[in-house]
Amino acid sequence: MSKLSVEQVKLYLSKVPGWKLVEERMALSRTYHCADFAEAIRLVNRVAECLEHDSQHVEIHLSAGTVTFTLTTREARGLTGKDFALAQTISKVS
Repeated sequence: MSKLSVEQVKLYLSKVPGWKLVEERMALSRTYHCADFAEAIRLVNRVAECLEHDSQHVEIHLSAGTVTFTLTTREARGLTGKDFALAQTISKVS
């Protein structure tokens, strides 16, 4: 999958509410605030289930009741349509 241009990224970004562009890394990021650590773990597990048969890599930062997901396509050295599709999937299971 080919890397998206800045213009394409801005257009796709409007389709994934709550996600933000991390420009210095050309990545998508979203932080979820959970009631407690156990709920944060359940969120990570739901996302992991969605990714079980997907070769895409997700950076996950877990701290107390917050979970931050960061998405980028390393092979493309930027964002692809696959990153935005994954952001939509994560949003649905959260």
